[in-house]
Amino acid sequence: MQNTKTRILVECAVMVALAAVLSMIKVYEAPLGGSVTLFSMAPIIVASLRHGPKWGFAAAFVYSMTQLLLGMGSLSWVPSLEGVILCILLDYIIAFTVLGVASFFRPPADATYKKRLALIVMASLAACALRFLSHLLSGAVVWYEITKAGEWNDLVMRTGMWTYSTIYNATYMVPEAVITVVASPAIAFVLAAVEKRRSAAKTAK
Repeated sequence: MQNTKTRILVECAVMVALAAVLSMIKVYEAPLGGSVTLFSMAPIIVASLRHGPKWGFAAAFVYSMTQLLLGMGSLSWVPSLEGVILCILLDYIIAFTVLGVASFFRPPADATYKKRLALIVMASLAACALRFLSHLLSGAVVWYEITKAGEWNDLVMRTGMWTYSTIYNATYMVPEAVITVVASPAIAFVLAAVEKRRSAAKTAK
């Protein structure tokens, strides 16, 4: 039992580290934070699908801490303590911890490849949607006021806080979601291979 927990802990730690490294490979970076990365959400989705909600949300929370540390520079834009706290919660802790929701789409051991792939796509979309909603709320509550005083004042004032936040966050979250979904076949293949190896090991015993 202890060996199993240790193995899962190590695997989740590796997935978090891999996700953190991939998050630094940026295809596009928005001017006030947010970026399109190279499959950075995929390792957390893998950990969640492999080990369920408990480990999935734990890995996602640790990943949120790494993203907070890597993104501390963006907090310098926020003028108030309340804004900083909201930004930390909505743009980092909540936004990345919700990736653990993928664990609720965990395929059964006997699932066909087609069903497994469908569940993984749904898991990826759910994780991306919840992350987007968290960033959307942050954009409307925190970043809208900051941007109003900046160089895009006229445009921001015309669009309103919810439209502004939707457009801004969609510029990087939509491509990020597409990239994550594109990784789904690879995730399905990996999970199927792991399940096959586990079944073979049980049979051998």
